[in-house]
Amino acid sequence: MAAESRGEAPGRGRLTGRRILVVGGGQDDRGQDDAPVGNGRAMSVLFAREGARVAVADRNIQSAEATVALSMNGVAIAANVAMPDDIVAMVGGAAAKLGGLDGLVYNVGIGVGDPWLAGATAESWDKVFAVNLRGAMLTLKAALPVLADGSSVVLISSIASMKPGSRLPAYDASKAALTGLMRHAGIEGERRGIRVNIIAPGLMDTSIGREATRGRPGRAKTPVPLGRQGTGWETAYAALFLMSDEAAYITGQTLAVDGGMTGLR
Repeated sequence: MAAESRGEAPGRGRLTGRRILVVGGGQDDRGQDDAPVGNGRAMSVLFAREGARVAVADRNIQSAEATVALSMNGVAIAANVAMPDDIVAMVGGAAAKLGGLDGLVYNVGIGVGDPWLAGATAESWDKVFAVNLRGAMLTLKAALPVLADGSSVVLISSIASMKPGSRLPAYDASKAALTGLMRHAGIEGERRGIRVNIIAPGLMDTSIGREATRGRPGRAKTPVPLGRQGTGWETAYAALFLMSDEAAYITGQTLAVDGGMTGLR
């Protein structure tokens, strides 16, 4: 794999001076001693490596602090996006600690309940939507008035929003609904040059991905055109591109980081 895919490439100053809030920037190792880097931690570390100051928000403050220790250029914030008051405090706190915001990543998603519609319940459906969609909406609502003109917003979705696969209807539906939210936020931000885009990772070799494979071993045999699962760093580099001025003319788009699964399979 390339140095970027391994997280070993040096920074090139692509985000110098930026102030970015990464929601879900901690990491849940799921009890794995050799857990690979997750999307949120990889993005936080990479943004800092590229010159940004980063506010790492997570419901697990110790995990957020561990990410900050790796990035060497940020602050940790405790926030549970299932709690509306936490979201308001998170955005306000990040802006205060960084002296403003010109970047936002919403990297939070859960999938709970038994598979298929037969296993779905009203309770599990509401729990998933409260985190995956309502939390994103409330974060955007709080952040848009605070974000500087020309800012960039990235919502982390999943290729489950584009093709069936997770077997969890609430997860698939909530991730698909992020597209409508992204487009609306893009319209609200267009007069101020605020860009809003989505990244949809595919099969990724993260701790959560490995746990999913343990529960459904056939996942590891899924044919990926590029021959392997992705890394958290590859999600992070896609986010870096969208966060940077290199993507200054891109908004309202979904970028699949999936080794070709949606385009070629």
